[in-house]
Amino acid sequence: MLFSQETIVALATPPGQGAIGVIRLSGNNAISITQKIFKGKNLELQPSHTAHFGKIVDGNQVIDEVLVTIFRTPKSYTGEDTVEISCHGSSYILQQVLYLCTQHGALPAKPGEFTQRAFLNGKMDLAQAESVADVIASQTASAHHAAMYGLRGGFSHDLQEIRDELIKFSALIELELDFSEEDVEFADRTKFYELIEGAKAKIQSLIDSFKYGNVIKNGIKVAIVGRPNAGKSTLLNALLNDERAIVSDIAGTTRDTIEETLNINGIIFRLIDTAGIHNHSTDTIENIGIARSKKAIEAADMVIVLIAQELPKSLELTGSLPDTYPNVDSTIGSSLKNAKEIFDQTEKALLVVNKNDLLGDDERVLITQEFPNVLYIAAKKNKGIHELKQMLYNRAMNDVHTTEGAIVTNARHQAALKETLQSLMDIEAGMNNHLSGDLLSLDIRRCLHFLGAITGQITTEDKLDYIFSKFCIGK
Repeated sequence: MLFSQETIVALATPPGQGAIGVIRLSGNNAISITQKIFKGKNLELQPSHTAHFGKIVDGNQVIDEVLVTIFRTPKSYTGEDTVEISCHGSSYILQQVLYLCTQHGALPAKPGEFTQRAFLNGKMDLAQAESVADVIASQTASAHHAAMYGLRGGFSHDLQEIRDELIKFSALIELELDFSEEDVEFADRTKFYELIEGAKAKIQSLIDSFKYGNVIKNGIKVAIVGRPNAGKSTLLNALLNDERAIVSDIAGTTRDTIEETLNINGIIFRLIDTAGIHNHSTDTIENIGIARSKKAIEAADMVIVLIAQELPKSLELTGSLPDTYPNVDSTIGSSLKNAKEIFDQTEKALLVVNKNDLLGDDERVLITQEFPNVLYIAAKKNKGIHELKQMLYNRAMNDVHTTEGAIVTNARHQAALKETLQSLMDIEAGMNNHLSGDLLSLDIRRCLHFLGAITGQITTEDKLDYIFSKFCIGK
């Protein structure tokens, strides 16, 4: 089934100046359109999977010397005749070639239209098509591995095995309905129980992998928050090993959020350096920054609450933390009070104490009493940074399910898998309650629907094909 008779064209490489730019055409007239602007061999006479050197011309004007590669239907990415024109990477040249293609009948491609045609022409299923975008967007080895597994059909194959068995049993159960008066049983219930148990285990494993898949695909958003001059920007620079944020002794230097990425053991952490949070600023711009910092806390997956001691250590602190809050007139005391408020609001927070060398023993005892999992660092001296990275990684990987096989990274797939699992449980419950074949068949159809929603195979034709290929009902 061809998606469209129209030929589409688009730039297949990123826009902007580069050494090479590739323009892709797909459709019935892809080769003939290219031939109209190509000076060299007659492309319409050339076999598939061949490359040809020549010139792109506009009348007598030579636009560029190019290499044209031909892929004939059905052995192409889209399943249609496809041409790729490799030009020099001048933005002017690329725009001129695109213009010439459209002048001779090609239509500008919509976003994702080449892959959409590949799906509709049967070159890949829906799960594989979605993996194409994941491959392009992958930033780490883990994300690339998961995306390539899906693109190669590994995830679809896992689902197809379950789907094929369910189709077979559904066909047999529906066949029993045609022979209900003869009281025959075509579907082996014992084997069906085994199938359901195995399918449930596999689907549950895929569902459990989503937390890890979401981590490796989207990364972890980490907000660094605290009072002014706690060392948030210094910590960001230490984590990145780069002078990314401006650092000074003037409180409130950071007025807006700064976001950077950090790769820790294959996991992307999106670090957000925020404006210092305190409650008594009269600076309008600073107050806007504080409001954005509070929004960053809400949006973050993890929050580093950074506190530091700025005053002399002669201040005596005694008693437990809650009792000392009203009487502690120091930066560390105020910071602890603010930290407690953040911890009361979210479970995503972890306490990090900066400028470790400025703390006294009494202050350490006070902090540890309330926050036993506190980490002490000295960001300016790069002390404790490795331990903080390990803590972030451990937090991100806590309770995640890792696997060598398929990893679910798509929220749509996750939702469909949950519905599939519920349908499998309903089938099992129906068998336990000795439901009639027609009711049991409805639950199986529902399960097949959600499995098919992932790969794009929502049809009942497969069951009919199985019946007619395996049985001679009219014999």
